[in-house]
Amino acid sequence: MFPIRDHNPSGRTPYVTVILIAINVAVFLSYWLTLPSDWALNRFFLAWGLVPEQLMQGRGAETILTSMFLHAGWLHILGNMLFLWIYGDNLEDEMGHGGFLAFYLLSGLAAALAQVAMDPVSPIPMVGASGAIAGVMGGYLLLFPRARVDVLFIFVIFFRIFAIPAWLVLGVWFMLQLFSGLVVPADMGGVAYWAHAGGFAGGLILALPAFLRRGGRAYWQRTQGHPPHPETEYPLSRSNIPRVPRR
Repeated sequence: MFPIRDHNPSGRTPYVTVILIAINVAVFLSYWLTLPSDWALNRFFLAWGLVPEQLMQGRGAETILTSMFLHAGWLHILGNMLFLWIYGDNLEDEMGHGGFLAFYLLSGLAAALAQVAMDPVSPIPMVGASGAIAGVMGGYLLLFPRARVDVLFIFVIFFRIFAIPAWLVLGVWFMLQLFSGLVVPADMGGVAYWAHAGGFAGGLILALPAFLRRGGRAYWQRTQGHPPHPETEYPLSRSNIPRVPRR
């Protein structure tokens, strides 16, 4: 189950979203292609990733920011940047460029604090933009709960794309983070589930001013939870192979 695009076009060029993606990719390539060994990579993450144990001792406050731009592998960064591209442009459209940048960074802060609060003695560095992007997803859910999101389902050899309401895609994702945070031991799995959940909840709260400025529940009633403009359609093209009917 993998979101690949939404049907929610933006009315302006999402400069901040594009710049954030570019910075994340540039930072990733700068160390992934140059550090000579896994040992050097681990030392790099210990220096610039967020280590809850160190933060609780009053050290490494700057890593709350630097950790948001580090990723642990190709799948990590590609998945995060895809999610940021799908959901970020619409929030930037609603909040403005500066407002969206502040929203993104504050969501990352909420994610970091949530992870530290739930596992304060962890010596494992936390890296990735996932927490901040989870905040973007939370804000998206509040403003566009019924926007359609195309999700690719893969089951063994069967795969198909379905258009699903955002409230279902994002709601299921959030519940999975909460469930995983509760049942998966903190030192297993390599995923900061509480950062995801904290970022998502933080994004919901941080998006409230934008939601209320548009009328709150009256905005939902006016748009019925859909994007406040015509949705993008992705019609399925028909095959050029001629159909031969059975005789």
